[in-house]
Amino acid sequence: MRVLGVDPGLTRCGVGVVEGVAGRPLTMVGVGVVRTPADAELSHRLLAVEQGIEQWLDEHRPEFVAVERVFSQHNVRTVMGTAQASAVAMLCAARRGIPVALHTPSEVKAAVTGSGRADKAQVGAMVTRLLRLAAPPRPADAADALALAICHIWRAPAQNRLQQAVALHTAHATKGRTA
Repeated sequence: MRVLGVDPGLTRCGVGVVEGVAGRPLTMVGVGVVRTPADAELSHRLLAVEQGIEQWLDEHRPEFVAVERVFSQHNVRTVMGTAQASAVAMLCAARRGIPVALHTPSEVKAAVTGSGRADKAQVGAMVTRLLRLAAPPRPADAADALALAICHIWRAPAQNRLQQAVALHTAHATKGRTA
C-alpha cells in the first residue's frame, strides 16, 4: 500500500509518501513541504497548495491519501487556513479517484507513539525509528505527514473490516425488514 500523508497548512503543507503493509517494515518514498508566501492572496496560496499536491500525486502515484482531520483551535484564522488546505488536498485526490481518509491528530499520535498526547518531538523520533531514517524529517510538518501515512497503513485494515461488518449488518437488517 502506498499512502500520501498530508499535514495541511497554508504556509507549510507537509507531504510524505510511505509504502508498506501493517506488520511489516515500512519505507519512506518521499517527504517534503509545499510552501506558500504568507503575504500572498489567499486564492494564490490555495492554488500553490493545489499545484504542489498535484505534483506529489503525479510523481508518487499513491493508492490512498491520508489527511489530518481539522479540529477546533482557539485561533479561528489558523483553523480556517488549515481547513482550506485540507479541502484542497481532498479535492486533488477525489479528482483522481484516490480514496481519502481523515485521521485526528490524537489518532495519529496514538498509532505512531502509543500515546494520543505525544508531542511533536516524540512523533518525529518514532517516525525516524519506524522508517529507519538517519534524522527526523524537518520541518515538523513533514514528519507529521509521514506519521499520517503510517497511521493510515496501520489502521486501514481494521477500518476496512469494521466497514465491511457494518455493511453486512445493514444488509441483513434491511433484508429482514423486507422479508
